Amino acid sequence: MTTKTIAYLRVSTDKQVDAGVSLEAQQDKAKAYASLYDLTLVEIIIDAGESAKTLDRPGLQRALAMLKSGKADALLVVKLDRLTRSVGDLGALIETYFAPGKAALMSVSEQIDTRSAAGRLVLNILASVSQWERETIGERTRDAMRHKQAQGEYIGGHAPYGCRLVDGVLISEPTEQDVIRQAKELRDSGLSLAAVAKRLDDRGISARNGKAFVATQIQRLVA
Repeated sequence: MTTKTIAYLRVSTDKQVDAGVSLEAQQDKAKAYASLYDLTLVEIIIDAGESAKTLDRPGLQRALAMLKSGKADALLVVKLDRLTRSVGDLGALIETYFAPGKAALMSVSEQIDTRSAAGRLVLNILASVSQWERETIGERTRDAMRHKQAQGEYIGGHAPYGCRLVDGVLISEPTEQDVIRQAKELRDSGLSLAAVAKRLDDRGISARNGKAFVATQIQRLVA
């Protein structure tokens, strides 16, 4: 007997026309895989414009409900990241829906079929490696941004106090630089951050929003 299978397709809003992950491309690959491995596609379920950051997607939840009720025996995806990008979420899915004795999970690109122990092992290894890669990229990006910030380079957002943005380049703002100088002098004289803020307010000096400086702002100014 063939395996009753649901093909689950997903595209996020910025990926809908990308080669290899468009709905049309995914559907063609899913149908070809089902034909090759003698799977019966009972339904093709689509989540269009949905992120993989959460499992709370209408199409996915309907597919999982069908697996739980026994209306299908397997879930087929073209690539694992169409299902989820989170190792934690993948682990929860495996434990709840794709553990031994439950429904099968199949992936075209990764050639995964959890109907076998080997398939389950490959799935767990690939998911762990994928999570590690994303976390490593995130760490490198954060380190690079911190280095740029430490070097005084502009990294986006509002221009820091004491500077203004001109054609994407930060240049010194004399009036604000004078406020920073005064704040540092007051701080060096032994005043607390709150006292420095009050002294500036007494001098009629306010923050960009027109309100009096607060201690946390002074801390950033004199850092």
